[in-house]
Amino acid sequence: MPAEWTVAFLLGLLSSTHCLGMCGGIAGALTFGLSTKIRQRAPRLMAYNLAYNSGRITSYAVAGALVAAGTGWLGGWVGTPNRLVMSTLGALFLVAVGLHIAGWFPRFSRIESLGRPLWRRLEPHGRRLLPVQRLPQAWLFGLIWGWLPCGLVYSALLYSLTTESAWRGGLFMLFFGLGTLPMLFTVGVMASRVAAALRRPYVRRAAGLMIVALAPVPVWITQGGVA
Repeated sequence: MPAEWTVAFLLGLLSSTHCLGMCGGIAGALTFGLSTKIRQRAPRLMAYNLAYNSGRITSYAVAGALVAAGTGWLGGWVGTPNRLVMSTLGALFLVAVGLHIAGWFPRFSRIESLGRPLWRRLEPHGRRLLPVQRLPQAWLFGLIWGWLPCGLVYSALLYSLTTESAWRGGLFMLFFGLGTLPMLFTVGVMASRVAAALRRPYVRRAAGLMIVALAPVPVWITQGGVA
């Protein structure tokens, strides 16, 4: 299981360069939407950004638990899914993610359309929370933000299916979210100063290739390569 969490964290960390295109813009906008008093005091600014991101990561963990629990429940009715098949599918998905981040598979973004019906229902609730003025409000906004359609989140959720356990699926997505935290937290605090450097093509290509190299690990874990 620790190996699963490592895969999840690395996937989140390496995919963060892609996150800048969507979530990075949101993080920057949220920072500039805060009052001047908050933005001028570093500890308060960091607290608000941590609240946004902790809400987002909470949603990832909930989604992972629900998906994995649903798979386990379905397995009780139709038979346990083949973990090797599922992990191989997850590995192929990771290859697609890596190629997409590197800029060589732009059509992968179409998978994000799967979550748009749910997002259309949630997004108005997020808008009602703006402008954010209190920490609980920031956490609630982050909770909604976590359901923003994202192919990278879906790729992590696909792997969480293989855990067949609500708590393991939730933990996998928790560590995935923690992997995205350093990048998005930094962008939220430092805004465009960091984002511009990380959007450079060679940075995205390097991150994409590292995710492709990471892809075989889920299959190796399923076959008993690591405990």
